[in-house]
Amino acid sequence: MVGTAPFILVLLAAIALISYRAIKDPLLFNRLKFNVSAVENGEYYRLLTAGFIHVDYNHLFFNGFTLFIFGGNALYGLGTLNFILLYLISLLMGNGLAYYYHKKNPYYTAVGASGAIMGIVYSSILMFPEMELAFIFFPVPMPAYVFGVGYLIYTLFGIKSQNDGIGHTAHFGGAIGGIICTLVFDPFVFEKSFYTLVLMVVITLIAGYFLFRQSNR
Repeated sequence: MVGTAPFILVLLAAIALISYRAIKDPLLFNRLKFNVSAVENGEYYRLLTAGFIHVDYNHLFFNGFTLFIFGGNALYGLGTLNFILLYLISLLMGNGLAYYYHKKNPYYTAVGASGAIMGIVYSSILMFPEMELAFIFFPVPMPAYVFGVGYLIYTLFGIKSQNDGIGHTAHFGGAIGGIICTLVFDPFVFEKSFYTLVLMVVITLIAGYFLFRQSNR
C-alpha cells in the first residue's frame, strides 16, 4: 500500500479535533448532526457537518484507522484536488441517500465520516485491484476486490434488516459516490477492474431497486 501522506494526517487531525469538541459539547453535537427533520427545515449544512463528528471515541478511532489505511492510496491515485472532491461527494451522497431512504422518519439522526471513508475505500480498491488486505482486517490475505464486492452485499442486507445501529445507507451511498468519482477521475479503472465493476454495478442495481421500493412504502 502507498504510505499515508501528510495531507491525510491533517485531515485526520481536523476530524479528531471537531469530533472531540462535539463529544464534549452536546449543544454543538446537536447543531452539527444529520437529522431528517432539520434537513427538511432547510438546514442542509448538516449533510456535510455530520461527517466531521462522531458518537464516541471508538467510532472516531475506527473511521480514522480506515482513513489512515486507505487514504494514501486514493490520494496517490487521484491527486489532492480530486481526493478532496471524492471525499466531499462521497460524504454528501452517503448522507443524501440516508435522507432519501429515511425521509419518512423525522427523528432519524446519524453522524460520522463513514460515507466519505467508504468512498475512499472503494476508490482505492478500483485503482489498486491487486491490493491485499492482509494483517489489517483479516487473519489471512484477502484480495481487495473480494472485500469490496462482499461488503456491498453485507451493506445491502444491513439496510434490509436495520437492526444493528449502523448507518448502512450512508455507507452504501458513500461507496457508490466513490465508485462514480473514480470512474470520472481515473477512467483506466474500466480496464484494471472491469469484472469487479460489473459485479458492483449488478449489486448496486439490485440495491437501488430495493431502496426505492422500501422508501416509497
